[in-house]
Amino acid sequence: MTILIPKRPLILGVGGTARNGSSTERVLRACLDFAVQDGAEVEVFTGEELLLPIYAPGSMERDANARRVVDLFRRMDGIVVASPAYHGSISGLVKNVLDYTEDLRSDERVYFDNCAVGCICCAGGWQAGGQTLAAMRAMAHALRGWPTPFGAMVNTSLPIFDERGRLTDESVTNQLRMVGEQVVQFAKMRMAMVAAQGVTAGAA
Repeated sequence: MTILIPKRPLILGVGGTARNGSSTERVLRACLDFAVQDGAEVEVFTGEELLLPIYAPGSMERDANARRVVDLFRRMDGIVVASPAYHGSISGLVKNVLDYTEDLRSDERVYFDNCAVGCICCAGGWQAGGQTLAAMRAMAHALRGWPTPFGAMVNTSLPIFDERGRLTDESVTNQLRMVGEQVVQFAKMRMAMVAAQGVTAGAA
């Protein structure tokens, strides 16, 4: 019996800095390009969109960007989170965006349940990268997501871009490809499983 996946998986990319075109944003977009090559549709939430009001428990006031990212959280089949390492951990800007997942606490799919979470850390050196990546993976677990087996750690103090801003470092490219492909492959497997369960239920 052949199980057909009803749609291409939607992979959401969240991260970067408030500066459009930051190194972290470029790395995130490169990872999503590999997700597209593997058969996904993608949406990106980055740059000035990240400037959301500080998440306040109990307040349901949402500006347009907050409403957009919460809607994307609900519709996505997987997510890639890319954060710069600020003082040894995830940036406050990216953390604040992820705090808006609390709007999903009463949904049928709570938070990132059954979604793969690809983690990318960008640091201006190696020291902060490992602990930031570990913090991101712990956060994915707390949100009931499935951190991909591989997480990317990018040292942006090295010359990884050319003068046009294109990624040229082979090691970084391979890392981003692996993260993007693992998120898409997990999403496809999950969608196929749900489709198979529907077929089995219909045949019962």
